[in-house]
Amino acid sequence: MTQLVWFRNDLRLADNAALSAACAAESPVRACFTITPEQWQAHDWSPARVQLVMASASALAGELARLGIPTHFIHARRFDDSLEQIEQLCRDQGISRVHFNEEYGVNERRRDKTLHQRLQDLGIQVHKYRDQTIVPVGEILTGKQQPYSVFTPFFRRWRAWIEEHAPRVLPLPGLRGGPLQPPAIGAIPEPFLSAMALPEPGENAAHRQMEQFLEQGVYRYREQRDFPALEGTSQLSPYLACGTLSGRQCLVAAQQALANGVNPDGVWTWINELAWRDFYIHVLYHNPRISMHRAFKPETEALQWNPPGTAFAAWKSGHTGIPIVDAAMRQLNETGWMHNRLRMITAMFLSKNLFIDWRLGEAYFMSKLVDGFLASNNGGWQWSASTGTDAAPYFRIFNPVTQSERFDPSGEFIRRWVPELASLDNRRIHNPGKGGTLPLDYPPAIVDLKSSREDAIARFQALKK
Repeated sequence: MTQLVWFRNDLRLADNAALSAACAAESPVRACFTITPEQWQAHDWSPARVQLVMASASALAGELARLGIPTHFIHARRFDDSLEQIEQLCRDQGISRVHFNEEYGVNERRRDKTLHQRLQDLGIQVHKYRDQTIVPVGEILTGKQQPYSVFTPFFRRWRAWIEEHAPRVLPLPGLRGGPLQPPAIGAIPEPFLSAMALPEPGENAAHRQMEQFLEQGVYRYREQRDFPALEGTSQLSPYLACGTLSGRQCLVAAQQALANGVNPDGVWTWINELAWRDFYIHVLYHNPRISMHRAFKPETEALQWNPPGTAFAAWKSGHTGIPIVDAAMRQLNETGWMHNRLRMITAMFLSKNLFIDWRLGEAYFMSKLVDGFLASNNGGWQWSASTGTDAAPYFRIFNPVTQSERFDPSGEFIRRWVPELASLDNRRIHNPGKGGTLPLDYPPAIVDLKSSREDAIARFQALKK
């Protein structure tokens, strides 16, 4: 009676519900991981993300081999093709039980439902676990037993659930036999080749980064996290996205830091961000249509977006004439990462000032981000475009110049990524087209911020009529 653990975006040994359940029995355990490049392309996965995921899966296979658990790397084109190979693997290895942690995109749900039925027809038991969030999806509902669509009341209920249930991390599995030679995962699929520098892959690297943040960065986190020129964030999002680190592990480490007297303002601000991640996954779980290019607020589907054209090209390349937007987009294009404050600024500029469909921006972010994660990326884009959750009104529109002056006051971040503006003073660098001649190699603003804001508000108001 051999058991199989199918790893997906949970590439870790510790605090892994599927692996822990499989290892609770005495029977042999095997693992598998599927490489599906055409599916990844269809989901807009970036080269950086694919490379980090594959490197992390390879590192995981090495850790499993030390425990005596062999890993099978399954190469297929798409989800449908991978199911046939998993089914064949189960036959070849005499698998009696398959364990996996749930994913909540609509394609992933359909894949898992199909596999479940096919394996049951073969007499193989399938065990699924809700392991992606700190509070399991479906556990938090309103008094009317409806899912939350506003973060603040969700967070109150989330925090109460945490206090009541005191979640704990699952331990590392023990040895299952002698050490094995881990398999090679194979070459990076050609569409995802890139020379971009990546975070160090694997579970151990994720924990080192978390420990460093809680020992040092969290003390300044509340004050510095919105300033892109500073290293004020945890830098843990790539590890959370591929599951080398779990939200539960982050929460328990944060609680331990509080118990040790670490700055509570910084720690609680970070816990709030962990709750936001849970919130967006809960929203995806209850509303699978949002993974099908649909707006959370159906009435906003009637908005008539501007054609993308040259404005979209300028936004993507970082040549809009709005310095903070251009700096952020160039950071994304070169590093595969963007500061969270800048994600909001650039998303709102595209969807409100340029009035270009948020779905185009969502897909572009996913095609570049090393930490691209469906629930968080979609949630952030729909929040910015006022098509998604939360009670913030449609007339919430960031002024990117004001945001720049507030969160990059000396222009340090802009100078780093838009060097053609480096000679401007600290005031003019945020709005170089005002009160002077533009540098020859920097474009004028492609849109008027005031009139485009008024136009966006008018378009949203027209929906009510």
